[in-house]
Amino acid sequence: MSESVVEPLQPLITEELPVGESFEVLYRRTFPRVYGYVASLLRDRAAAEDVTAQAFERAYRKRRSFRSTRGSSEAWIFGIARNAALDELRRRKRRAGLQTDLEDVSSPTPAEYAELSLQRETVRAALTALDGREREIVALKFAGGLGNAEIGKVLRISESNAGTRLHRALEKLRKACDDNA
Repeated sequence: MSESVVEPLQPLITEELPVGESFEVLYRRTFPRVYGYVASLLRDRAAAEDVTAQAFERAYRKRRSFRSTRGSSEAWIFGIARNAALDELRRRKRRAGLQTDLEDVSSPTPAEYAELSLQRETVRAALTALDGREREIVALKFAGGLGNAEIGKVLRISESNAGTRLHRALEKLRKACDDNA
């Protein structure tokens, strides 16, 4: 993805980031997970690239409005990315499911590949049983790699509520997988 911010990146002014961490460092540290989260919501790689770029551009423009008392810099970035992705979904006027095709880093045998394909299809089908809020919390946890506290900050709910919602969504997903298997 090409860099859309041409000017030198200035440090993000906050006590939350380690001393000397610039916006560029924050970008490089969080970009893969933010992109994965946005891609899981949009299910369109090209659109996910655009929306992720928009989210980081918004964050860069609003970097002085960040307050560490409201959450971590990662939760802040994910909140901006979430809003950008929801804007895109509203623009499209369609719902997107969670993309479950993760890259395999090893070379599976044909039997393992068939089993993995079957498992992916089972999970994909089970994800349709979840509503949009449930898919979103699963995406924040697994595609975004966020903890319950950060998920709570992104969704503006308590950490315990995030954990409860995630648990319920995973139980519903597990049941749907068992029913589809």
